[in-house]
Amino acid sequence: MTALYLLFSLLSAAAFYLGTGHQRLWTRMLGHRARMRALGWLCAGLAIAMAVFALGVWAGAFCALTGWMFGAVLLPYFDAWLQSRKGASHVE
Repeated sequence: MTALYLLFSLLSAAAFYLGTGHQRLWTRMLGHRARMRALGWLCAGLAIAMAVFALGVWAGAFCALTGWMFGAVLLPYFDAWLQSRKGASHVE
């Protein structure tokens, strides 16, 4: 159960990041921003529900949100690192 809510937390962060206009990780998703944000909300809700079921209300909510924040912080840096390896020195 722990692996599932952490996975859904990371998927939620990835979906929200891919739903932004300034990401260049997966450029085909730029036309599907609303769908990616909806998927992000769905995954976030599932992650919090699973974590609350496994750990209780406060511990579950904070564990799910910690996994989400890890992805939300990591993805922009990963995107910038990939762009710098491709030769693009500045993210638009």
